[in-house]
Amino acid sequence: MSEDFYCEEVLSGKTPVNKVYETENVLAYHHTRPYYPVPIVVIPKKHISSFITLEENETDLLIELLSAVKKVASDVVSEHGACRIITNLGKYQDSKHLHWHVAFGSPLRS
Repeated sequence: MSEDFYCEEVLSGKTPVNKVYETENVLAYHHTRPYYPVPIVVIPKKHISSFITLEENETDLLIELLSAVKKVASDVVSEHGACRIITNLGKYQDSKHLHWHVAFGSPLRS
């Protein structure tokens, strides 16, 4: 996998995705390699390598991202009764692009 799957594949259009929610700056879609029965990824359309690299001047984008995460999570909870919201950092972050997972259900594999 590349360092930034989201920019190189998803946002470039090379890998088609099933969109759940979209604004000018944010995209939420069903994960292309699901780990949970309901696997949604929320990403900024601008490259930001991780949560801890956000700059102070990106506060508006962070608020928009969190609003999208909230909307998607609310929809998942309404439909399924629960969800997880996960972001990874450092060695846990496979793709070096800020993203949140909104997921429901038990892991499909270990």
